[in-house]
Amino acid sequence: MKPAFALLLSSILVPIYAATYSISDTVVPSSFLNFFEFQAIADPTHGRVNYVDQSTAVSQGLVNQASSTSFIVRADDRTVLNPNGAGRNSVRIRSKKTYTTHVAVFDVHHMPQGCGTWPAIWETNEAQWPNGGEIDIVEGVNDQAPNAATLHTGSGCSMPSSRDQTGTSTQLDCNAAVNGNSGCGVRFPTANSYGPSFNSNGGGWYAVERSSSAIRVFFWPRNSGSVPSEVKNGGSSVNPDNWGTPIANFPDTSCNLAQHFSNHNIIINLTFCGDWAGAVYGQSGCPSTCVDFVNNNPSAFSGAYFDFASIRVYQ
Repeated sequence: MKPAFALLLSSILVPIYAATYSISDTVVPSSFLNFFEFQAIADPTHGRVNYVDQSTAVSQGLVNQASSTSFIVRADDRTVLNPNGAGRNSVRIRSKKTYTTHVAVFDVHHMPQGCGTWPAIWETNEAQWPNGGEIDIVEGVNDQAPNAATLHTGSGCSMPSSRDQTGTSTQLDCNAAVNGNSGCGVRFPTANSYGPSFNSNGGGWYAVERSSSAIRVFFWPRNSGSVPSEVKNGGSSVNPDNWGTPIANFPDTSCNLAQHFSNHNIIINLTFCGDWAGAVYGQSGCPSTCVDFVNNNPSAFSGAYFDFASIRVYQ
């Protein structure tokens, strides 16, 4: 048995590492408009979309607090578009704050669905892309489940073929210059992680942990009995080490994460067609061509909306 002084000295000299993160930002429906800024910009992915500013989004009902537990982010579903004019009005919002080491938990009731849709919840530093890294937490196109979590970086970042995760790795090279910027992705194991199946199940929780040793993505469907209480109830702190095996695990073993990932904004957006949804539209079983369908079928996008209960960020 060590003397008390020796115990005290060892506790000072040997640091105790814990994966506990404390709440830094709680984004509920009443605070969404304060947490985010609107990006009324040309779509970098060349979609058939017109991103609008905040005043336009509010006046057209593209964003609204539907209840104390529901914030809606949606696209226009009323207008037949002029084929020579702007794309379908939609929203791209970016957090005013940036983050490095953190955990973000997204409680989502509903995500955009419909042919031609390309919704995403992601993090990046746009000014430094791709060298500052990109983390795609939720992303897919044309209602094609499951969800995919993906990293995009500059050259020199790759992932091991075998790692501790429940999802299925696709490309291992994260370099955005390789294979049409497909990135190093992980496909989720269940269909209810994305699109209509996600929505019919009442949604669920997505979480991302970013540290210097790994980037990990988790998902729990709404009816899962394994949702950690700190995730389900919005605890004041979280410890992802207690959450079980992540769906997507991106370790630093062959990628210096601190070098490839800078401070990130959280971005939520919905575009149509473009570089991905448009490119694979013909393989999805959707009618017509992507652009023609988006132009001429506004009612098809009545389900093209996010419904967030909350976003919580821990540091």
